[in-house]
Amino acid sequence: MNFDDIKNDWGADGIEDTAISVDMLKIKQARTPVDIIRRKMKHEFNYQIIALVLMAAIPYLFGFAAIMTTVYLTFYAVICGFTAYYFFKFYRFYKNSYDMTMDSRKSILWFFYEMKLNIELYKALTYIIAFIGLAFIAVYLFIERSTVFARILTKLSPVYLILNCFISILVIGAITEMWAWFYYGRYLNRVKKIVDELDYEN
Repeated sequence: MNFDDIKNDWGADGIEDTAISVDMLKIKQARTPVDIIRRKMKHEFNYQIIALVLMAAIPYLFGFAAIMTTVYLTFYAVICGFTAYYFFKFYRFYKNSYDMTMDSRKSILWFFYEMKLNIELYKALTYIIAFIGLAFIAVYLFIERSTVFARILTKLSPVYLILNCFISILVIGAITEMWAWFYYGRYLNRVKKIVDELDYEN
């Protein structure tokens, strides 16, 4: 082997090492948003547990009648059922995210898609809880404020009621989407950007 061949081989090895180091650098960059998302997940879990405990005390804090306390606790049990399913999925993903090795594009891609799925579950749970809450308010008005509520309904047109429901749904949807993006989505987009850069270079 002559000197030119050795020089060419040496140059090729250097290029390959450089490419590997660039990929590893990008993978390391993905750790920062992943760590932020994990920390936010932990905080979110704690906040929701506290919220559920406080919600259980609402009928006693506001002095609900016996029948309304029963109705409220029925709605509360339904909310707890949906939340328990979400907590199970949420916690399992959280624990599995610590078992993955953050040294490959495949692991980062797994985290991205699993977190994306969890965000969709998170939004679905928020919609469910919001609509259960609205349903309870409607039942409360029918039972506790039936006379006043009936008078109000007779004065309102069906078009106004439908429009009001539609606007309420839009507001709930907008708040849910904005919160999910602010709390998780923007960091997940950073992870996706790094994965896309690795795809482009490979």
